[in-house]
Amino acid sequence: MKVRIELDEGRTEDEVVICCQSLTEEIKMIQSAVASITSPRQNIILYREETEYYIPLEDILFFETEGAILNAHTRENVYQARYRLYELENMFDGNFVRVSKSSLVNLQEIYSLSRSSLSTTSVISFIGTHKQVFVSRHYNKQLKEKLSDRRKR
Repeated sequence: MKVRIELDEGRTEDEVVICCQSLTEEIKMIQSAVASITSPRQNIILYREETEYYIPLEDILFFETEGAILNAHTRENVYQARYRLYELENMFDGNFVRVSKSSLVNLQEIYSLSRSSLSTTSVISFIGTHKQVFVSRHYNKQLKEKLSDRRKR
């Protein structure tokens, strides 16, 4: 892969262009990294009772469905989201990953991943809270790959 920087003092705005043969995982990671550096802090609208909150996306530990309700967990609070889990999965492609049929976690907030002694699932823990999320066997490999990719950056 070649990296090229062109200086143009006449430009009014910086632009990053990626030229590639196909959209590989490596290219997606580069796109995600550039987007996370250049995009402003992203908020998501969440609800508690009749109040609407604008919560920074990086404050969300995980999203979890409970019946028909989608909860967004921060360290201190639980909010309701008016989305479907798959919609959030598509919206937050880079930092969030599916870990079960009912959960989507923020990769930046994972503190530890331990095997459950009772089954073949794993348990995710987060810094500064007692909250935990179970990783189903089906999503375990995908999660470990995403965590490995994060470490390589």
